[in-house]
Amino acid sequence: MDGAAFRERMRAGETVFGLGVRVARSGEIALVAKAAGFDWLFVDMEHNTLSIDAAAQICQAALAAGLPALVRIPGPDPLTASRLLDTGATGIVVPHVDGPEAIAPVIAQCRFPPKGRRSIGGPLPQLHYAALPAVEHMAKADERTLIVAMIESPEAVAAAGDIAALPGVDALLVGSNDLALEMGIPGRLDDPRLETAYREVIAAARTYDKPVGLGGVYTAELLARYLPLGFRFALLGSDLALLLAGGRERVATARRIVEG
Repeated sequence: MDGAAFRERMRAGETVFGLGVRVARSGEIALVAKAAGFDWLFVDMEHNTLSIDAAAQICQAALAAGLPALVRIPGPDPLTASRLLDTGATGIVVPHVDGPEAIAPVIAQCRFPPKGRRSIGGPLPQLHYAALPAVEHMAKADERTLIVAMIESPEAVAAAGDIAALPGVDALLVGSNDLALEMGIPGRLDDPRLETAYREVIAAARTYDKPVGLGGVYTAELLARYLPLGFRFALLGSDLALLLAGGRERVATARRIVEG
């Protein structure tokens, strides 16, 4: 599934679920995610030491597995974004987008002319390394590329409509934990004010037919409360979080057995 198919599934009303990649350093994580039933990967370069090379290898493995791989870059760095797209990323997630001006330079570097200023670096893995005429190459690459703006502050919530209105932005992703932190309610993901912010972002994005994703919410109770608000994609946790949860449960089971 490429970026265009990913976009169409969301527009058709489907909610697609992603796995965050934080500790894995090999392409095997893409096959594991596929086997577990995930729809896409969220390759996180913001909160760890993941290199461009390791991220690219994971993205290429995800392509082979049929999973879109969206890479969260460490910040609004246009050059890092375009390099990742040149080496296999399905899309770029830009963190801490408080307004259109924060993401505009990334859009320019990630879209080919006339939409932007991305340069042609040769055949792309997303296009199966096909040798295409330049115009066709650019059109197909743009169609299959996703640019996602993260909403992580009250300022970003207020500007959600302006961010969604940008032609190069394909979707918005709410970073719930950072948003709660910036709102002065750290860790309180059940706070009604957070739900109000979700509703504001979804309503603003709907005006421009842009899907909104949910990040940072993982309990069954809160997923049941928030997913029906209109989120079209969601993160269900990271490899680290799931490893910790599974490991703790397995150790606890073994201890109960030996301790009677």
